[in-house]
Amino acid sequence: MSVEENLKSSATTDEETKNPNPNSKEDDEELEEGEIVGEDDDASSSSKKAITYQPHPLEHSWTFWFDNPSAKSKQATWGSSLRSIYTFATVEEFWSIYNNIHHPSKLAVGADFHCFKYKIEPKWEDPICADGGKWTVTFPRGKSDICWLYTLLAMIGEQFEHGDEICGAVVNVRNKQDKIALWTKNAANEVAQVSIGKQWKEFLDYNDTIGFIFHEDAKKLDRAAKNRYTI
Repeated sequence: MSVEENLKSSATTDEETKNPNPNSKEDDEELEEGEIVGEDDDASSSSKKAITYQPHPLEHSWTFWFDNPSAKSKQATWGSSLRSIYTFATVEEFWSIYNNIHHPSKLAVGADFHCFKYKIEPKWEDPICADGGKWTVTFPRGKSDICWLYTLLAMIGEQFEHGDEICGAVVNVRNKQDKIALWTKNAANEVAQVSIGKQWKEFLDYNDTIGFIFHEDAKKLDRAAKNRYTI
């Protein structure tokens, strides 16, 4: 039965309840105090229950990760303080999480907050990330909230033409600025990476130049690593 038919059935039942058969006066007189008129209300309740809640599944499951700055130390191995927070697979789950966590502007300096496809760890050593790289955009401290949300929505909503290349995104909160980086799988695929970079800038309405660094270069050269692609 369609939703429209359900609603019509419910309306008909309610009308019959409001206007009982005038020839049934004896039935009305026999009602005891507190008795409900119209047993057919059960049919109406059943039809309403047929309209069930349906979640909206995403194409991929995603996991939020948090690197707690208070747990970091110079002696600790990089990534040892990284923890998975929650994995979500529907639109409703995403919003229930997003609306109940701190946004970048509320995170402590030194925090790193990630959102990656399920079973991909936000580390260079992850097999899927190993041959990849990242695009990076920067903002004044505390001004990245909106673009972080737009980045998340573009990723989980599969808005990128080369969406299969996307591993995830991270926002880094630092003393003077916030950085959002978009990680991809195959850094050598220039066509795909440039396409992703251009689309990302459009989604964010970001006007400054952005650069793409290979993870391999970052591992070898650290901060001296240079952009391979720029837009």
